[in-house]
Amino acid sequence: MASTEGVKIHPAVDHGIARAAADFSGGTLRCHCDTDPVEIRIGAQSAHNHICGCTKCWKPDGAIFSQVAVVPRDAVTITAHEEKLEVVNPDAPIRRHRCRACGVHMLGRIESRDHPFYGLDFVHTELSESTGWSPPEFAAFVSSAIESGVDPARMGAVRDRLRELGLEPYDALSPPLMDAIATHIARRSGALPA
Repeated sequence: MASTEGVKIHPAVDHGIARAAADFSGGTLRCHCDTDPVEIRIGAQSAHNHICGCTKCWKPDGAIFSQVAVVPRDAVTITAHEEKLEVVNPDAPIRRHRCRACGVHMLGRIESRDHPFYGLDFVHTELSESTGWSPPEFAAFVSSAIESGVDPARMGAVRDRLRELGLEPYDALSPPLMDAIATHIARRSGALPA
């Protein structure tokens, strides 16, 4: 096992992972602007929360991973300064909306009804002052952290630290989510009954 001393993953998990609160019903996400922040009300508990190493997800300063969860699209309401939001890449399957002033990604929305996760929005629950959100369950796209500048020689220690935190590292999504994607594709192709 590699030494994990000094390995920082994300501020929301580096000192341990908080538990979900019973009967938690959501909260408000705020961008990092000091004045007129974008605010998004989430009226539901998050699900499939995870740490992600991909280069498309927003990461707070100093973090090598992002923290991303999903919520039902109909539970998401932009309540303040929607005019500050812009889509990072309109051609991407997940259209990440960021604040054009501070750069913080506020939500990722899937517009294609053919996408396996259509109906779910991706959110960064650490942007909320509310406590009780679902905790991260795994780490996804771990090797992709190298693409954002993490020294490949550190990856053993990174994976060991993720395991210490109880976050199994994968270079895709978790097996249950990969199964859900494959099931969706198999049903659309006729390989499985609809």
